[in-house]
Amino acid sequence: MNTKKHVFILFTFFFSSYIIAQDISFEDYNPKSTLVVPGSIIKRAKFPFIDVHGHQYKMPNQDLTPVINAMDTLNMRIMVNLSGRTGDDLKKSVQNIKAHYPNRFVVFANINFNGNVGKKGWIEKTVNQLELDVKNGARGLKVYKGLGLRDKDVHGERVAINDARLNPIWAKCGELGIPVLIHAADPKSFWDDFDGDNERWLELKTHPRRKRSATNPAPWEQIIGEQHSMFKNHPKTVFINAHMGWYANNLGKLGALLDEIPNMNVGIAAIIAELGRQPRFAKKFFIKYQDRILFGKDSWKPKEFPTYFRVLESDDEYFPYHKKYHAFWPMYGMDLPDEVLKKVYYKNALRIVPGLDKSLFPN
Repeated sequence: MNTKKHVFILFTFFFSSYIIAQDISFEDYNPKSTLVVPGSIIKRAKFPFIDVHGHQYKMPNQDLTPVINAMDTLNMRIMVNLSGRTGDDLKKSVQNIKAHYPNRFVVFANINFNGNVGKKGWIEKTVNQLELDVKNGARGLKVYKGLGLRDKDVHGERVAINDARLNPIWAKCGELGIPVLIHAADPKSFWDDFDGDNERWLELKTHPRRKRSATNPAPWEQIIGEQHSMFKNHPKTVFINAHMGWYANNLGKLGALLDEIPNMNVGIAAIIAELGRQPRFAKKFFIKYQDRILFGKDSWKPKEFPTYFRVLESDDEYFPYHKKYHAFWPMYGMDLPDEVLKKVYYKNALRIVPGLDKSLFPN
């Protein structure tokens, strides 16, 4: 080959590679850290744990053995399936559990609010069905974020979480001694301006349907306030506020709410990235409120659990989170004391969720 032509080709190749390297988007930019520090991935929890925020949508007819195998690898002793539905579907799920793994799964019941609130006789029928679901094996009630966001009443109006027409449901849960795990709203950034100051910009860019206007369907503060009002109106009912009530990025405010609302507990599903960037402050929070925090993951992706274990258990520094669009910052371990870990992993759930097999766990 002609030497000049060879040089030209090489120059063109390297110059093109250079241009391409400079022309990447923020979405694509995800450099590997060169930092070398002690630490290692934790693939199995230090203590057996209960996942209070699990989802198995096909449980009525599901082969549970693959799930159990993955749970055993992680050291998960019990999964709470929040997608238990109601009626015959719930009964089938409970029967499937009893037939194969009677002490490893429990289900929470669900209620369909949309288009039903305000119908004549609906609340009485719903309360009766909830009581029957509990009789048939439900250990709690899971309320999805549609309540307060998307669910409409019989007149087409948004149903607020503290709508007085729903009071018999929350009261019945207190009477039955079952907890209510409720997801209200979404991260506040979804309501904020979509600009360079929005910390969730990357998530909203890659998942644009999550973006809301400041008042769609109501201001974030209003929806969250409705939830807190409902908690206060039903002091005899135990509530588990999913995703730390979207205040994991403001633990001072969350602590004040826990002090103000003694029947409110919090789950850590899907917010570990917030804890992993404030390990010292978060550790103090967990120690102070160790009786009010429960382990949960949300989506059933076993490969993501090690991030949770590492943040909770280790003192490792500057390790990656498993989803860049959730957190483009590194994680740090909280190094929680063993007794706090035990409460978060299983002791609090054993106390709050009725009928769990305590023999699966150490004292």
